[in-house]
Amino acid sequence: MDIKFAYWIPNVSGGLVVSKIPQRTDWTYDYNAQLAQTAEQVGFDYALAQARFIASYGAEYQLEALTTVAALAPVTQKLKLIAAVHPGLWHPGVVAKMGSSIDAISSGRFCLNVVSGWFKDEFTIYGEHWLDHDERYRRSEEFIRVLKGMWTEEEFHFKGDFYRINGGWVKPKPVSSPHPEIFQGGNSKAARRMASRVSDWYFMNGNTLEGVREQIEEVSALARQEGRKIKFGLNAFILVRDTEAQAHAVLEEIIAKADVEAVHGFGEAVKQAGASTRERQGMWANSNFSDLVQYNDGFKTGLIGTAEQVADRIRQYYELGVDLILGGFLHYTDDLPAFGQTVIPLVREIEAHRRTSEELVVA
Repeated sequence: MDIKFAYWIPNVSGGLVVSKIPQRTDWTYDYNAQLAQTAEQVGFDYALAQARFIASYGAEYQLEALTTVAALAPVTQKLKLIAAVHPGLWHPGVVAKMGSSIDAISSGRFCLNVVSGWFKDEFTIYGEHWLDHDERYRRSEEFIRVLKGMWTEEEFHFKGDFYRINGGWVKPKPVSSPHPEIFQGGNSKAARRMASRVSDWYFMNGNTLEGVREQIEEVSALARQEGRKIKFGLNAFILVRDTEAQAHAVLEEIIAKADVEAVHGFGEAVKQAGASTRERQGMWANSNFSDLVQYNDGFKTGLIGTAEQVADRIRQYYELGVDLILGGFLHYTDDLPAFGQTVIPLVREIEAHRRTSEELVVA
């Protein structure tokens, strides 16, 4: 099964749940350097650094994403490093130069996650204009077009509604060919249309099998209309324990100890996201209190149970077209290496067994 595995870099304080439950994880650089080395040793393919600029839902301390992946590049060898950036807070020409530099430092392991933005305060505190939902995605699409142009053309010109490039260039060009992989999230119609036109990967918030099927079918159809193919990543909060009951008991404890004030504050902030679209379809539009305790709906994906149950659930998502699982963990110190040592090999065994069975049928 050629599915890839990524993990959320815990580069912000508070871990991956908005809960007061004790967590064996940390946000500091030294911790993340060691974690990245462990992750690539146990089978992870990608690591994603999230972008936060001010305190929110318990994330009082944050390491900036681009500088974090630049710092992780020299201490890793195989792991692809994804940095999240916000159009509006970053200029695409500057990011193109920084990205090309990090790609060189990492020997072609730099990737970018273009985040259109849901947290209004992060823009307004810097005096940046807060755009309507669909306009943020139009800006992000231009942002990506500029990145690609700067990375692939010797002299790039662009005249859009948000950006102007008058003969810009980047040297050296990125090591990655034709350019570093570009990821994008968002569940709304605007996000799906944008992904179909310009992105290499489409990140989905946590969702059920049926919800994931619907997104993949729609975005794939839109991409085909553009003469393109796109890959799909799925967010999941992963709880693997010796028994299913133990895993669900941990989940119940996380929710029971939720930081109620912070969860409600997060819920208010994300009203600026998908729920504000005219279709009322998008990020967090249908999320309840428990869903918001894991701030990318990771509980919904259902990777909660024994190693065998979680591996089989991953198989089901793979058969729907999911190319990458983006995992978050409660106790990164213990849970991330355990997932790599137990679940990832089981997933690979499922595919090896299937290939053998198919070969016997053909023979």
